[in-house]
Amino acid sequence: MTPLQALILAIVQGVTEFLPISSSAHLILTPYLFGWEDQGLAFDVATNTGTLAAVMLWFRRDLVALARGVFGSETTVEGMPPWRFVAALAVGTLPVAIAGLTLAGWIETEARNPLLIAGTSIGFGLLLFAADRFGPRLRQVASVTLTDALIIGLAQAVALVPGVSRSGITMTAALALGLTRPAAARFSFLLAIPVGLLATGYDGLKFATGGVPQADLLPMAIGLVGAAVSAYLVIGALLAWLERQTMTPFVVYRVLLGVVILALLAASS
Repeated sequence: MTPLQALILAIVQGVTEFLPISSSAHLILTPYLFGWEDQGLAFDVATNTGTLAAVMLWFRRDLVALARGVFGSETTVEGMPPWRFVAALAVGTLPVAIAGLTLAGWIETEARNPLLIAGTSIGFGLLLFAADRFGPRLRQVASVTLTDALIIGLAQAVALVPGVSRSGITMTAALALGLTRPAAARFSFLLAIPVGLLATGYDGLKFATGGVPQADLLPMAIGLVGAAVSAYLVIGALLAWLERQTMTPFVVYRVLLGVVILALLAASS
């Protein structure tokens, strides 16, 4: 992998990780369209670490408040008592942890399919449109119950399928449950922290036990930094956008992406 390829893939990961358009789909499609070799596990670990660092940095005040709450200080996290915030994140994370361990082999092989990505991009994009259009959008993060967290967590588990989008499906579920657009995005991003820790730890363990050639270190460094910077900028931009705008542009992009993939597959058959 050249440094330029690493930078392009890092930016693709950082930009698409938190937008509701599926980072996994774009990381599969980018090498496919350019004729590059698969970037490999080591690079995935680096970029995932970068996006995890970005979301933890953006929500650092929440994490500090959580730490203070754990040690007994009077505080809240997103308007919740710290224990309830931790419980909500744990309940929301459990389904994807179980599904990830159960379906890992299928996700890494059969699921990396452009036709499947086209279908999930269009289908779940339309579902996002429906939730955004018809959801009541009255609730804040502080109102999220454990039942809400479980529903959002079950939706998040579906995002293991490329093209679904983790942020997209969790925001879809949150909007359907009545959260405002900014609140849906904030809870989705906060839920990315424990999921990101699990994913990075799991991939990092495979990386550590498998070994990586020394030549891969420069692309990994570019991937980590590039993904972190681009993801941090996207988090702020999306939260600001959703204060006054809808999800429609992302829905349109998803549908167009699916249509383009189908057209390319038809042309190559």
